[in-house]
Amino acid sequence: MNLRLGVPSKGRLMEKTFEWFGERGIRLRRTGSEREYAGAVEGVEGVSLVLLSAGEIPRELASGRLHLGVTGADMVREKVPAWQERISELAPLGFGRADLVIAVPAGWVDVDTLDDLDAAAAAFRKAHGFRMRIATKYHRLVREFLREAGVADYKLVDSQGATEGTVKNLTAEAVADITSTGETLRANHLKVLSDGLVLRSQAILFLSHEAQWGPKEREILNGLLERLGLPPDAASRHFDAIQIRDH
Repeated sequence: MNLRLGVPSKGRLMEKTFEWFGERGIRLRRTGSEREYAGAVEGVEGVSLVLLSAGEIPRELASGRLHLGVTGADMVREKVPAWQERISELAPLGFGRADLVIAVPAGWVDVDTLDDLDAAAAAFRKAHGFRMRIATKYHRLVREFLREAGVADYKLVDSQGATEGTVKNLTAEAVADITSTGETLRANHLKVLSDGLVLRSQAILFLSHEAQWGPKEREILNGLLERLGLPPDAASRHFDAIQIRDH
């Protein structure tokens, strides 16, 4: 049985992942057109390439259908409840860096912190009769973050694209979104709260606890890690710390 390695199927994440592996002597490549999701791995034996959207990879890792996968830390934490019980981080890859942040209209001069946001949310509900809306696609992460910060009287509204424009379009009063430079937020007249950093994210090579990890699979993994220049204990420490499925 081959180890199944999940990699983003398009865009800069795919390109940077191919580049990262290539710099370490392992070539990842498509075997069909850009509309096909077939791929191959050259430079190491026993590893097959699975091309998926970055958002699908966390679920496939959690289900055990992938042994390894490359995706953003934000994706795993958002899509997999109690993710550390089912998935481990093997290595940060140093690209795909972005911050998940809470941002409000730049004109809210009296709102700079989460405490200010909590007060503004209470005042907003009193004035308008409904909760302040925060647009995001990161419901789990944002809800947990705001709960720990003591922010109440808000409602998360789903936004799967162009989140920064929801305030201008009057479908939300604030946003929680991923940003690399903050330029898009500023262009939409939004500012990040001074303590509004929810998560620093980057692309990471993850290992599934739920996949089959018999002696053969572990042998292949060790060979892969050696080629990648990762420490010999990069995987074994996870196997020792948790009960990996060995079917």
